[in-house]
Amino acid sequence: MNASVAENPLLQTEGFPQFDRIRPEHVEPALRELLQRMNAQLDELERDVQPTWAGTVERLSAITEPLGLAWGVVNHLMGVQNSPELRQAHAAVEGDVVESLMRIGQSVPLYRAYKALRESGEWKSLEEAQHRIIEAALRDAELSGVGLEGEARERFQAIERELAELSTRFSNNVIDSTKSWSMMLTRREEVEGLPPSALAMAAQAARQGLQPGAPEPTAENGPWRITLDAPSFQPFMEHSRRGELREKVYRAYITRASSGEVDNMPLIERILALRQEKARLLGYGSFAEVSLAAKMAPGVPAVEKLLAELRGAARSRAQGELDELTEFARRKTGDASFGLKLWDSAFWAERLREERYAYTDEELRPYFALPRVLEGLFDTAHRLFGVTVRAADGEVPVWDEGVRFFRVADESGQDIAAFYLDPYSRPASKRGGAWMNSALDRKRLPQGGLRLPVAYLVCNAPPPVGGKPALLTFRDVETLFHEFGHGLQHMLTRVDYPEAAGINNVEWDAVELPSQFMENWCFHEETLSRLARHVDTGEMLPRALQDKIRAGRIYRAASATLRQVYFATLDLELHHRYQPGAADKVIDTQRRVARENTVLAPLPEDRFLCSFTHVFAGGYAAGYYSYKWAEVLSADAFAAFEEAGLSDERAVEKTGRRFRDTVLALGGSRHPLVVFESFRGRAPSTEPLLKQTGLLETQETRV
Repeated sequence: MNASVAENPLLQTEGFPQFDRIRPEHVEPALRELLQRMNAQLDELERDVQPTWAGTVERLSAITEPLGLAWGVVNHLMGVQNSPELRQAHAAVEGDVVESLMRIGQSVPLYRAYKALRESGEWKSLEEAQHRIIEAALRDAELSGVGLEGEARERFQAIERELAELSTRFSNNVIDSTKSWSMMLTRREEVEGLPPSALAMAAQAARQGLQPGAPEPTAENGPWRITLDAPSFQPFMEHSRRGELREKVYRAYITRASSGEVDNMPLIERILALRQEKARLLGYGSFAEVSLAAKMAPGVPAVEKLLAELRGAARSRAQGELDELTEFARRKTGDASFGLKLWDSAFWAERLREERYAYTDEELRPYFALPRVLEGLFDTAHRLFGVTVRAADGEVPVWDEGVRFFRVADESGQDIAAFYLDPYSRPASKRGGAWMNSALDRKRLPQGGLRLPVAYLVCNAPPPVGGKPALLTFRDVETLFHEFGHGLQHMLTRVDYPEAAGINNVEWDAVELPSQFMENWCFHEETLSRLARHVDTGEMLPRALQDKIRAGRIYRAASATLRQVYFATLDLELHHRYQPGAADKVIDTQRRVARENTVLAPLPEDRFLCSFTHVFAGGYAAGYYSYKWAEVLSADAFAAFEEAGLSDERAVEKTGRRFRDTVLALGGSRHPLVVFESFRGRAPSTEPLLKQTGLLETQETRV
């Protein structure tokens, strides 16, 4: 270990990160040194870049990897071991890191070298994975405006800067508008129906802004403050028995950021106009075409075909679900003329769910002890993919005592990967949600060795209490299987180029395939029976509860599907056909799309687009369809196992190995459609998803 690494572990470029030594004070000095070194090397590369694989891709990879490794560790710690000191250190260098990475994407010398390489004699000798890497680099550079010159280039950069500013303003307006509205309730009858957790949250919210000397709010006696934040809004809409209060909250929710200083409607018009101008500068007919240029979907017509198929299957059934819910509400209220309003749907849907699939998370928790669930998960991976997972705790430094470390071996017993598992919630230092990230990418080393892939798997399950292991909800179990699916694609890759190994270079509307695929096994009878055992008695989860879990999976599936189709269709329409500045306004387009994609029409004042941050302040512009696109792929992949016979161990094993050798092994080295067809033997079909969600009439079969 050289002196600089001994002093600053973030400068380490080999082996596992030294999490026991890394401190916030290491961040800025390490990143400054790495940035200075990288930028100097980039200057040199741009001066004499050679249009060969070794002279562009390999050389660039060697230049950028040290910064990438250190920045990856820092960003990981921001998510799992956050602190004011780390946030301050991260913020001090973030802008410079982002600017340097953007420089690479917009480098004209590199772009020209890639183009020359594609046209050279060496091109024919390169592997398909290398072709994909170079084509992706060229595409991304072109979408970044690298091919523009003069006034067009200046205008493109101005558009990018304004779009970034508008995106931030849009997001801030939604945050400010959401926080500016609340409803204070003081009488017990006003919160009738709310569960204890919602009452406790509402009482805690009521403590904000209390006058000195005012009584301390309590969950039992109030007062209770209802807000438009999802953890407050959702339980209130599902459980409040006061319809007039639900209406008040609902109307406030659908009109967020649509008036006064925080009105996002003018920003939407400007964002759409700029995106359209950007598309035309790049030579595309619409921004939707720009978005799809980097995705699996082959074009707008293919996305519209998918949405049409889902709409056709879901709309009439969604109407049936609405009629069923209305009849249920009439029966429960005794009002034969009761008409379901938009603010009634969530409430009565939750009552019907409780009656039909009556179980609670607390009933299920004792059957899902984390050690047993992990055993079942690893057993499933072994049966399907032939890999063996073994605990290797203590072999590498970790960032928290609750973090586990595992190694993964192939069928010959050879280690091929490893992963960290950070399973428990730590609200003071760890962000919510769950994710998989790369610690190390698979890479063929210059001296002939192989760097094995290593993954971070992060969840937020409740930690162990009372001397018992952590007890999970069923949703926690699904989440663990989901993230492990991402991890499998990262770890079982056989691609030796880090730019296309694992999930790298996989189009983002396909990247959820392995994760959503793994969720299916949580509902598989044999798998569920293996991992669901009572923590005290070892008894299997009762069949009645298993059946309810499986049946609940498709509860109101048509309504949920139609809702996603509505959002995706509107997103696509605004980015493909809508003309900013024309007679029709954004709101007119929303109403027209709603007529074909909803069974309860939006209210006249509905302005949900003004808070649609996915599309106007996130990465989902002309890409919201990706949620359903990936679901189609994952359901179709699981259908291959159903067709082979889920009770036939040999058939499951054979199909699993094929999935491993295609979807999990090939990563971003080939187009996702080619990978999928290599596994499935045909193009994807929507039929398995429609069957899985109960939107096709099928003979009932037990999974």
